[in-house]
Amino acid sequence: MKIEQIYTKCLAQATYYIESEGEAAVIDPLRETDHYLEIAEKNGAKIKYIFETHFHADFVSGHLDLAKKSGATIVYGPTSEADFDFHQGKDGEIFKVGKISFELLHTPGHTMESSCFLLRDENGKEVALFSGDTLFIGDVGRPDLAQRVFSDLTQDKLAGHMFDSLRNKIMPLADDIIVYPGHGAGSACGKNMSKETSDTLGNQKKVNYALNPELTKEEFIKELTTGLTPSPAYFPNNAVMNRKEFTGFNEVLKKNLKPLSVDEFETLSNESDVLVLDTRHQNDFVKGFVPNSYFIGVQGDFAPWVGTVIEDINQKIIFIAEPGREEEVITRLSRIGYDNVLGYLNGSFEAWKNAGNPIDTMESIDINEFENQYQSNPEMDILDVRRAGEFESEHIVSAKNLPVDYIHKNLHEADADKTWFVHCAGGYRSVIFASIAKSKGYKNLINVEGGFGKIKTSEVFPKTEFVCPTTML
Repeated sequence: MKIEQIYTKCLAQATYYIESEGEAAVIDPLRETDHYLEIAEKNGAKIKYIFETHFHADFVSGHLDLAKKSGATIVYGPTSEADFDFHQGKDGEIFKVGKISFELLHTPGHTMESSCFLLRDENGKEVALFSGDTLFIGDVGRPDLAQRVFSDLTQDKLAGHMFDSLRNKIMPLADDIIVYPGHGAGSACGKNMSKETSDTLGNQKKVNYALNPELTKEEFIKELTTGLTPSPAYFPNNAVMNRKEFTGFNEVLKKNLKPLSVDEFETLSNESDVLVLDTRHQNDFVKGFVPNSYFIGVQGDFAPWVGTVIEDINQKIIFIAEPGREEEVITRLSRIGYDNVLGYLNGSFEAWKNAGNPIDTMESIDINEFENQYQSNPEMDILDVRRAGEFESEHIVSAKNLPVDYIHKNLHEADADKTWFVHCAGGYRSVIFASIAKSKGYKNLINVEGGFGKIKTSEVFPKTEFVCPTTML
């Protein structure tokens, strides 16, 4: 028996390839599927099943492509409905793969069709639980996402279902079972999950608040629904997309990987419905960029931030990338359904600059200069664009918190006539914020390099005492 966890850090998402005696199953595949096929071919195996733990909201799944290429059967849990052929599994149904088997455990809560897959080895011993977004390491799936797709659901109802699923289906399982979740730290599908990507169920029973047997149902619902922040705007679109037929990844890549000359790029950039996305490193972006472009660096948590600040999944996009990373950008955009890419600037930003086109820059200072400026003017306006939980944990006393997550709703709270010193935790999100603000007419923005990671080592700035955050979203 072979179990391989394929972890995609950008999405904090885990896919699984499990193989026995020449047959294999893939759980929650990403949109680009060649990797799973290559593993199977290398091992001389045939993919028999594609198990989907639920209809994902945070990424576009590869179930359709993988089924077409491999002949595998797509399996979803009870109550699932979709516009393509799949097997609607039953609670307790057994699926044989070589000498091993999977039992579908219907565990509604995160969504109504959510299911876990319990793996038994060739001797019938329960060895692993592929828990999807039902049980994470240190957390459980948030219960408010499905209600954005189905109006008859409420987060309290879903949280109640989650309580029953955990108590009746998961907690009775043996302590030595290994839990393999669908996500790790950084995913917006939970509140405060661990950086670890697997654990024993026994340890989770000890440390995971949601598995505390002393919690009543009412206490559990209150705990689970407290501190939830709005999910990224693209989540409902992905949840709907995963229920329908959609274009395969290879077709998207072929269509979108289109080099544009400087003249073609400039013409498109002047169209009112086209967004210019710069995916280079923030240190390169601040030195020079195409006016009015958004910065979201591909080296960071690129896809989730695209889905957060580019609210229209059908937005027409042209982009600038470091030479050689153009395919990577398109791949990561396609993972969350941003398929309306018209092309990229051939020759990257250097081609734009060498053609004599107008460029914009962003003032960016290091921690030493920030300290000097603060000592000269302690009343300076500081904008902390981290999430609320991070801000509440510790921040500069005089700072104003405007999370970049909600920039299109909260930007007006920052006076455009003031000079703002903008920081996040490490210098990535602050440039995202400042680039969008500049595109909307804010001119007096100064990025603080290194963000709060540098600031908290300084003795110059008065900071709050550490307090427990209400949420880590």
